[in-house]
Amino acid sequence: MKGIYTKARAKINLTLEVIGKREDNYHNIKSVFQKINLYDELYIQKTKTNEIKIRSNTKELNNKKNILYKAYEKLKETNPNITGIEVRLNKKIPMQAGLAGGSTDCASFLLGMNQLFDLKLSKEEIKNIGKSLGADVVPCLYNKAVLAEGIGDIITPIPTNFKYYIIIIKPDISCNTKKMYKKIDEKKRFMQTKNSDKMVKALQQKDIELLTNNLYNIFEEALEEKHILQGIKEALIHQGAIRKFNDRFGVLCLWHI
Repeated sequence: MKGIYTKARAKINLTLEVIGKREDNYHNIKSVFQKINLYDELYIQKTKTNEIKIRSNTKELNNKKNILYKAYEKLKETNPNITGIEVRLNKKIPMQAGLAGGSTDCASFLLGMNQLFDLKLSKEEIKNIGKSLGADVVPCLYNKAVLAEGIGDIITPIPTNFKYYIIIIKPDISCNTKKMYKKIDEKKRFMQTKNSDKMVKALQQKDIELLTNNLYNIFEEALEEKHILQGIKEALIHQGAIRKFNDRFGVLCLWHI
């Protein structure tokens, strides 16, 4: 049966500012997203059934709670010509690491299904479906640096081809996004740095010093295990990293090419 192979690339937040909580319990953000060369692999193949079967090297993803299952059901609501499929998911992106593993899988799945079944969905239609499935899905539809605002659904592509090396370390600590937002909400007087506009400028001008001086992620301030990250950062800086930075729970440091 016909199939399609696609790579779902991870993202990092070069900046992440939480503007405030909305009435629908989502949060407005301002963030510079950057796709990186770490990716999951998806192979989507048509079957003679009328359902989705997910096979992954990560056992906990082989169930109906997987976001790919939800995306499949959402697509079938308005596209009755979609038949059954089998998805083979080779998971390489660490889970609960702030790298949008589930969201980028979903984004690549939507794009792949659009091509596989010739659905002729516009980018705006795909964005609307992605938005209904998760806040990070929309920015993950773009394989480039973007400024994400609103709940992550207002996207401004950043014209840049700036290349730099990064190291990402995922310590043995994890927490889901909802818990992180809850911790931020509980801090009534929480000061944060507003660096996103400067980060956009840094990428546009290929200015590594401006970039490293404006790395920021509000989630780090709410993390109880912050001292673990600090120790890792100091060790990496000692080895020549330009600047410390935390992307949720993964430590990211930069080297200029």
